[in-house]
Amino acid sequence: MQNLTIKTAKELLKSGQKKATDLVNEYFSKIEQIDPELGAYLSLNKEGALKKADEQDKKGTYDLPLEGIPVSIKDVIAIKGLKNTAGSKILENYISPYDSVVWERLEKAGAIVLGKVNTDEFTMGSSTENSALKSTRNPWNKNHVPGGSSGGSACSVASNQCVFSIGTDTGGSIRQPANFCGCVGLKPTYGRVPRYGVISYASSFDTIGPLTKNVEDAAIVMEIISGISEKDATTVDKPIDNYSENLQNPIKGKKIGIIKEFIEQEGFDPELKKDFMDNVEKFAKTNDLEIKEISMSLTEYAIATYYILVKSEASTNLARYDGVRYGKKTEEAYDLEEFYKKTREKGLGSEVKRAIMTGTFALSSGYFDAYYKKASKVRTMIKKEFDQAFNEVDAIFAPVSPFQAFKIGEKINDPLQMYLSDIFTVTTNLAGIPSIAIPTGVINELPTGLQIMGQHFAEKDILNFAWHLEQMANFKGLE
Repeated sequence: MQNLTIKTAKELLKSGQKKATDLVNEYFSKIEQIDPELGAYLSLNKEGALKKADEQDKKGTYDLPLEGIPVSIKDVIAIKGLKNTAGSKILENYISPYDSVVWERLEKAGAIVLGKVNTDEFTMGSSTENSALKSTRNPWNKNHVPGGSSGGSACSVASNQCVFSIGTDTGGSIRQPANFCGCVGLKPTYGRVPRYGVISYASSFDTIGPLTKNVEDAAIVMEIISGISEKDATTVDKPIDNYSENLQNPIKGKKIGIIKEFIEQEGFDPELKKDFMDNVEKFAKTNDLEIKEISMSLTEYAIATYYILVKSEASTNLARYDGVRYGKKTEEAYDLEEFYKKTREKGLGSEVKRAIMTGTFALSSGYFDAYYKKASKVRTMIKKEFDQAFNEVDAIFAPVSPFQAFKIGEKINDPLQMYLSDIFTVTTNLAGIPSIAIPTGVINELPTGLQIMGQHFAEKDILNFAWHLEQMANFKGLE
């Protein structure tokens, strides 16, 4: 069962060496054994998973692409009959009455959900320390964070408590925890994967993607979850490439870009910077690629632009959690105003309250033009910078985080330092382009890696580059 990928798990099932119920039981045994210390899972679906596995075993063919494959799902993605808490006390007992489009597609492909995994509350955070329900730890070193907000997903994959996981990425929340935990994390183009049934942080930024053991698994999952949906008007009607069949296409002679401002970024750990440059140069030499330094001056404003916009959208999205429409209500109020106040005061954590206050301020009369409108213009300019860059290069290689997984509690009381965790990732969300994080090695007994960015709907291309990088790096995960 150790380090099973979709391909190796399917081989076991097809050859008769394992049944789906065997895999499910083995994963639950592993979860029972190690998750009390790691805290990846918020809830388990043992009865439902074993029932689904038994049905597949009786059929016995395992022909569907994910048939018999146990997965974990971030606890903001709706699955009918299962809890969907968003890591918040206000939704602690909420059970979804419907399925998200992503889960409909995974279930149709045969996936078996083991349970829902931890997240920063309403996906607001970079360490999973903002979850109101439990703490998740990095499986490489339990004194360190797993990253966030998809920390539960990354932890469950890296610690072999599932074959793969589905997370969400608003400003780096798939790639950064994948980087901290040593797995592959793919943030798709905005509009590539339907968001219907996913609890939203910032609607014009949120994307849904896989965290996997290797690049091939990311490609397989993307083929299943991608595509237009009538339930999500932001999805785009573009053909879905056969990502997995194109992985090994030659890349010789292509151009890769590195962003000058990222390399010169203040606070970028010198050891990580050297590791990043060494990997890029080795990769270019190995595959006969040209490296081109590109300047993207507006990246200086990316963090400020990102947080003004996402907090503004969050303040609007969170208005529904009032104890009437959604959320656990208080019994102690004597009028409606106090009812709202006490419901949110008790049900929402400090980072969520900070988002509501910041976003409401940015959208308020007298400040809208100075903050939200100006940030929206900068966002458009950043997108244009990326468009220009991709006229010159085929892909952009970048670090994922300026530092490795930090210790639990190290940054939790300093929101600005926590926000800087995303300094290399938010630009792709502002531009709506795809990016994939790939582990390349281990420094100080913690994983490190890099991300590959592509132009809109170029998932095929970045997966192709990522596969070749994976062969070069030959990264070994945890047993």
